[in-house]
Amino acid sequence: MLKIGVIGAGHLGKFHLNNWAQIDDVKLIGFADTDDANAEQVAQKYQLPRFENIQELIDACDAVDIVAPTSFHFELCEQAIKKGKHVFVEKPLANTMDEAKTLVKLAREANIKFQVGHVERFNPAYLALKNQVLQPMFIEVHRLAQFNPRGTDVSVILDLMIHDIDIILSLVKSNVNHISANGVAVMSDTPDIANVRIEFDNGCVANLTSSRISMKKMRKMRLFQKDAYIGIDFLEKKTEIIRLNTPGDSNVFTFDIETNSGKKTIAIANPPVMEVNAIKMELEQFKNAILNNTETPVSVVDGFRAMEVAHQILDKIANTTHQ
Repeated sequence: MLKIGVIGAGHLGKFHLNNWAQIDDVKLIGFADTDDANAEQVAQKYQLPRFENIQELIDACDAVDIVAPTSFHFELCEQAIKKGKHVFVEKPLANTMDEAKTLVKLAREANIKFQVGHVERFNPAYLALKNQVLQPMFIEVHRLAQFNPRGTDVSVILDLMIHDIDIILSLVKSNVNHISANGVAVMSDTPDIANVRIEFDNGCVANLTSSRISMKKMRKMRLFQKDAYIGIDFLEKKTEIIRLNTPGDSNVFTFDIETNSGKKTIAIANPPVMEVNAIKMELEQFKNAILNNTETPVSVVDGFRAMEVAHQILDKIANTTHQ
């Protein structure tokens, strides 16, 4: 039985508490939250003790789930790692690159399980592609959200775009060669809308647009590769694959087109998208990694790499703005 403590019981923290309560082989020890009124409600609703002393909560657990604001990630992760506890922390991994570097080093030295909450890796629309060969050479991403003051303590890059950065880095097995970026702070003190182009050593190019001041929501990624176009709708949980038809394809809609090299058959497939609770799945996989002594699906290094690219983007935007 794995003993878990949750640090931060705000909007997202409550989702985590709900899901931990449904996961086998787990015992919720308690939670910590700095807001007295909120903590009282949470303690009553979940029938859980509130720990006012975070060290005591960490001591009482095998693993901690950190859902506190980003500015507290480093301090809380460091305390847990130094006590030999396993750590799940929401994205982004930390507030600064120096903090992120230190966490990678500490996690390795302590030989603990460490997972970063890049939840879109567990989105059912993305999971539907797990049996596909994905070798994109061009990627187009739009992640648009309506304005919400919650979360504006970090830029749109670290708030929204980092989801897509993480997925792209997991798909493109090549180093980043060049980044160009533009962004504007409209409603807050940090960029609220940004457009980014990432070029990789293998020739792949990714164009990303993120906004948190849009009238409508959108979370779409389009992958283009030699043999296929793949569309992923993270919001609507839909996936589409369009490719030149190969003999033996089934469950697909096909049509013919005339090209300079003769008639081609185009096949459109919609792989089955399972009903998946992404937060529950990522927490379950964290638990399984601890109990089975296996790798976490989104490691501290994955979290570091996504942050590294995000901060390079922020630097580019800052330089563009100051010119």
